[in-house]
Amino acid sequence: MPSLREVQRRFVAATVFGDSGALAELGIVAGALDPTARIAIYRDNALGNYRKALAATYPVVQRLVGIAFFNAAIDAFVRAHPSPRGDVNRYGSELARFLAAYPPARELPYLPHVARLEWAIDQANIAADAPPFDPAALRAVPEDVLGELRFVLHPSAQFVVSAYPIFHIWQVNQPGHAGDDRVDLGEGGDALLVRRASDGVVIERLAAGEHAFLAAFAGNRALRDATERAFGIEPSFDLADVLRRHVSAGTVVAFLAPSDVSSWTPR
Repeated sequence: MPSLREVQRRFVAATVFGDSGALAELGIVAGALDPTARIAIYRDNALGNYRKALAATYPVVQRLVGIAFFNAAIDAFVRAHPSPRGDVNRYGSELARFLAAYPPARELPYLPHVARLEWAIDQANIAADAPPFDPAALRAVPEDVLGELRFVLHPSAQFVVSAYPIFHIWQVNQPGHAGDDRVDLGEGGDALLVRRASDGVVIERLAAGEHAFLAAFAGNRALRDATERAFGIEPSFDLADVLRRHVSAGTVVAFLAPSDVSSWTPR
């Protein structure tokens, strides 16, 4: 007699992957209904749930390609990247990479980039909260140590960089958008910061130096290193203004002294 695990594996193979051999091994007694037709009911339900969940995460991707294309892509994605957990609302991180190699999407090179943006928005929505930055604590740090501080970004902060104008694409595909919905793919790329604010998720375009500066913090780089990277890319980079704005906006929520760095896990 097969174990429960073996039965479950055969059931998944038969429902999600349409494996006729696994279906036969299940020994389904279907009564008046053919076993293939009976298992198809479960297949339609399972794939339908994935389609609905991923359509909620990737509404712009769905709008760009249409429902039929989207559903076919999701069915193929589910078979290529089976979910490792039961919660379909936490599923879909690999869709952008999948779309980049998906033959029917070959003529839509910007599509995986839009998917990365939508996944970042989804993750920002469910990220943990963090207490606000404490300016008084920073004022107490000796000046000769400031360059060694590691600044910590809000847990919701995500960076999306693309050679395509994905923010513009995303904007014109929002419900209620009025006006010209044409996008020139040659208008330039984006370096975006996605984060959650008190009134919802915010998407912000970043200048080259600003992106390098914040990305360095995300990589556990010290203030001195982050500043050098920013100036190396953008000589006119305004350190005081950028740091002030992102502390005020809640992008930067804390800092670590050199002695605290070993206890921090890079995101």
